[in-house]
Amino acid sequence: MIDEQDAVRRCQMGDCEAFRPIVERYRDVLMGTIYLMTRDRAVSEELVQETFVRAWNGIGTFRLGQPLKPWLVRIAVNQALNAKARRQVPVEPLSEADVGGSTDPGFSRADDRDEVRRALSQLSADYRRVVVLRYFADLSTREVANALVLIPASAFDAL
Repeated sequence: MIDEQDAVRRCQMGDCEAFRPIVERYRDVLMGTIYLMTRDRAVSEELVQETFVRAWNGIGTFRLGQPLKPWLVRIAVNQALNAKARRQVPVEPLSEADVGGSTDPGFSRADDRDEVRRALSQLSADYRRVVVLRYFADLSTREVANALVLIPASAFDAL
């Protein structure tokens, strides 16, 4: 796999093939993040595709040297919020939804999903946002900090 920054640089020069490793690397992370917000696999898949289209269209504005994952997660969260605003996607509160399923391979047992759901529902919105970004979107601590600046707190109100 090519270096991420090199891939971005090549994409900024119009090399669409350089975008393929970015998609392959971050597709599952974005799918899991959007799925947590939409609870709908088909809608999540569509929003992930839209996220990558927006990322490709906006790659010229991406600042080289910055981490790519928080930028992509921000675009994905905004896609889910925009879909919700258009009333195309119902966003269920986490306390009423099931965490897990085929998009969350780490939570294969129903008991595990229920326990995680209960624990997350007891957190404040700010803490829930950090936990989702760190453990579900798999961002590093530094990337979570960057994403918290970029993603509005209201993005995780429904979780």
